[in-house]
Amino acid sequence: MSKIALFGATGTIGSRILDEALNRGHQVTAVVRDPAKLAATRPGLAVMTGDVLDPASVADAAQGQDVVLSAVGGGDGPGHVATIRPAAESLVAGLRALGDRAPRLITVGGAGSLRTADGRQVWDAEGLPEALLQIMHAHGDALDFYRTVSDVRWTNCSPAATIAPGERTGTYRNAIDDLIVDADGQSRISAEDYAVALLDEIEKPQHVGERFTVGY
Repeated sequence: MSKIALFGATGTIGSRILDEALNRGHQVTAVVRDPAKLAATRPGLAVMTGDVLDPASVADAAQGQDVVLSAVGGGDGPGHVATIRPAAESLVAGLRALGDRAPRLITVGGAGSLRTADGRQVWDAEGLPEALLQIMHAHGDALDFYRTVSDVRWTNCSPAATIAPGERTGTYRNAIDDLIVDADGQSRISAEDYAVALLDEIEKPQHVGERFTVGY
């Protein structure tokens, strides 16, 4: 059992992560700006007020935890673009303040920077909407930042090109920097199975200090 501080617990991906973690018996502290949006009515769940963009708030939430997990910016709309890299910097700064007592950091990333079969990256595809490109590049900027960090145990997980609510199958494939596609050439993962992959990484660490990706 791990103690997990979860930022973004009320979002599409974060809520699936919350469910998966609680169902596995982990203790989760949901860190939210407005506690009224999430009641601590489930066994293993606590709720506290915090702000992912405030390093002091991150440090406070991280105290005594095994993992800080951030789903902020994961799959959210264009209004969240401006927070993605600043959130990464704040998370790292907050954990650095704890020194040797800092827990591990796991963050939800984006698919845009993944390599495709033709050697390009997902964000190089023609016809992508500008709003989507902004989100992709914001996640790419955050990943570039994480790759400069050596004093915090970070992991960034990119979903498949398409992630949406769906079925929890408990199965997925993983890779490092290459987009995963199925037999039909589609790159997809349900938000539920993405959450499975993140909790698997918490329970059996395989990707400390790197990005990995999951898909069917």
